[in-house]
Amino acid sequence: MSPESQEFLATFVSESYYYWASVFMLLIHVGFLAYEGGAARSKNVLATMVKNLMTLSLVGLTFFFFGWWVYNAFPLFPLQGGIVGPWTDPAADGVVGDVLGLVQASYPWSPALGPNIADNLTGVFWFAFALFAMTTASILSGAVIERIKIGAYSILAIVLGSFTWVVAAAWGWNPYGWFFTQMGYHDFGCSAVLHAVAGFFALGVVINLGPRIGKFDAQGNPRAIMPHNLPLTMVGLMLIFVGFYAFLAACVIFVPGQTGEITIYGTPMTLASIGVSTTLALSAGFVGAYMGSKADPFYTISGGLAGIISVGAGMDLYSPAIVILLAFIGAYTMPFVGGAIEKAGIDDAVGAFAVHGYCGIFGALMVGIVAAGYPQPEGVPAINFGAQLIGALICSILLGFIPGYGVSFVLKKLGMLRVSEAEEIAGLDLADFGIGGYPEYSILPEQNGHSPMGPIVVPEATVHKA
Repeated sequence: MSPESQEFLATFVSESYYYWASVFMLLIHVGFLAYEGGAARSKNVLATMVKNLMTLSLVGLTFFFFGWWVYNAFPLFPLQGGIVGPWTDPAADGVVGDVLGLVQASYPWSPALGPNIADNLTGVFWFAFALFAMTTASILSGAVIERIKIGAYSILAIVLGSFTWVVAAAWGWNPYGWFFTQMGYHDFGCSAVLHAVAGFFALGVVINLGPRIGKFDAQGNPRAIMPHNLPLTMVGLMLIFVGFYAFLAACVIFVPGQTGEITIYGTPMTLASIGVSTTLALSAGFVGAYMGSKADPFYTISGGLAGIISVGAGMDLYSPAIVILLAFIGAYTMPFVGGAIEKAGIDDAVGAFAVHGYCGIFGALMVGIVAAGYPQPEGVPAINFGAQLIGALICSILLGFIPGYGVSFVLKKLGMLRVSEAEEIAGLDLADFGIGGYPEYSILPEQNGHSPMGPIVVPEATVHKA
């Protein structure tokens, strides 16, 4: 085989790897569609699902127009340089190149993002990152169901999905990011740079949004608002788990010319170990949440995700025994965090803060304890607890809670955040679309021969005569 053919084959294999990993990541959004649709009450199921479709579409577009640029433009800001470079090689002295060329590859008009046989990889990397961004915004979606205006949600999803988490990724999930080069921060599976950002962002939003009508009694005690279709919710989470195998696979750097798989931090990694560790984390998470919640079905299946997030940051470093232990602890304690948030008078409809915010912080901090001292590339500090703590705090507070609270506070003051009481009581499906998610309910009898949606009409052919 000629050198040109070998190069083409290597590029094609790498391109195919990221392409199919990203396609399977789309199952996360199929899962969110079912998960949140089932978690909502039947009067809100259509509005909840449409909101998820808007998440995918709006974040996809805005990530194209500026989100991808943010990732390439912000790694050095503000400690090592300004926005848009210059780059400094952490393993060498001095500036080794200007970032402008790389940033230009992320502009919408870049040839690298269109049919261009000279660059097969930039576009497929954009594809993978876009799915990451959509997933981040979808974490917010479940927390705010049944009472947020679609316009306000769209603004918040764009801020989270195409900006704040992307800054966190530029700083902490980037070989040139100052979290890594200056402090030694390590977060392979994005426990803090994605999940903690989204979970704390959602917390800030739901504080301003307020609880659903009827969630708390006159004394402030929480009432259970059950999903209208718990089996659908559980199936949705199972689809999310499938997508997360692909998400973690896409965190592996696999490009032509490399002798093996590595992480974005240059540490060795194998796809096989992702299969082992993700399966163990999923399994231990189920068991931990089952025990911690005393067999609550909703928390039990959420425990699978809690387990994966709890070990994601160090999955490239942990032995299987450590994976099982940390996934179990994170998932076991997660229901208690969800209960504490509820007792504080905050209505997080799907426990997004407990699963993503809390477990994301837990996962990032555990790397600083369990993997402390692990060597990193030359010139980069070894893994240490201080770096993990600072990185987790910046992700959760500066890039998560403050933007979520601040933007939703402004929307609230402008009267744009929450639907009216009448719309909420009637249900967002009727308010937004004029139809219910289950129109067959219209033939169910009610008082005076009327159904909830109008007079009963029974076709004559279906009437059985004596």
